[in-house]
Amino acid sequence: MTADDVKTFAREAGFDLCGIAPAEAFPELRFLDEWLDRGYAGEMRYLARTARRRSDVREVMPSARSVISLGTVYNTDRPYSTEVNDPDAALISRYAWGEDYHGVLGRRIEALLGRMRAAAGEPFEARCYVDTGPIQERVYAQNAGLGWIGKNTCLIHPEQGSWLFLSEIVTSLPLEPDAPQLDQCGTCTLCLEACPTDALREPWVLDSTRCLSYLTIELRGPIPEVQRPDIGTHVYGCDICQDVCPYNAAPARSDDPAWQPAPDLDHPRLSELWRQSDERLGAVLERSAMSRARLTGLRRNVAVALGNSSTVAAAAAIAEPESTTTASRGEPMVAEHVDWARRRLAAGSSVPDAGTVRE
Repeated sequence: MTADDVKTFAREAGFDLCGIAPAEAFPELRFLDEWLDRGYAGEMRYLARTARRRSDVREVMPSARSVISLGTVYNTDRPYSTEVNDPDAALISRYAWGEDYHGVLGRRIEALLGRMRAAAGEPFEARCYVDTGPIQERVYAQNAGLGWIGKNTCLIHPEQGSWLFLSEIVTSLPLEPDAPQLDQCGTCTLCLEACPTDALREPWVLDSTRCLSYLTIELRGPIPEVQRPDIGTHVYGCDICQDVCPYNAAPARSDDPAWQPAPDLDHPRLSELWRQSDERLGAVLERSAMSRARLTGLRRNVAVALGNSSTVAAAAAIAEPESTTTASRGEPMVAEHVDWARRRLAAGSSVPDAGTVRE
């Protein structure tokens, strides 16, 4: 079985990109320790606990010889968040609109591995990961030729753009590697300039504790008050640094049913999301990658976004008391954010200019 065979199998399994990197300790992998020392991981303590394993895939699987890197386009035909001017629009990262990619790609990667085992003619060791393993997947994807790590820290493909799910198979097979991609960002700094919280402290360096994705997804407790205005109407994640990237001006689009927006996540309105029952919101979360935020996390985020909205609908929605069907609104963490939103709206504030946490 050759590297070309693997790439053919990958296309047939539903992956848009496939490349192979050698299982080596690339120099870029060493930056993780410095990044952690700067405190940029915030409450994501699992990154420090697994730092050594993330330094080299051979720490995960000593027999590793190759890393098969896979890319899947999830971009669909919908406006970018930077093109939405509706103050009652609930902004959700594109990757979470459709089905939970962990399950979809997990099934596809297992099918690919099964095809490889059938074709290999001899046993080999392999481990599959879909954004779950202790692997710095963008580094291996770059060295597998799938793209380069941009200044916004996302992997960028020169034709496909950066709306890509990454997954990989670490294997003991000695497959022919691909040439790595070289940086093509040049002098462009649009992503750094567009970030509303200066989370991109310098090219290729993200301070997660300032990032709207971290604040609305990874942070489990209260959002610091000083950072709440910067949330704007984002209720799950943020795509701004990708929206403005020139390589996403005319990116590839997917017609894969798995990535098309679910009805409840297709241009949702803040007031409508807020009024949905816990049961319905829980069902929405269960079907998508948004389950990571949990019900109380999403309620917290929507409350903050309502407080930042200047609409009459937002004020009316946040003024409503919780009921038996929306009991999560009364959870202490959510209730505190609701009180903040009500005070903010009562003071007549609208969504402010970005930058309240800038230095």
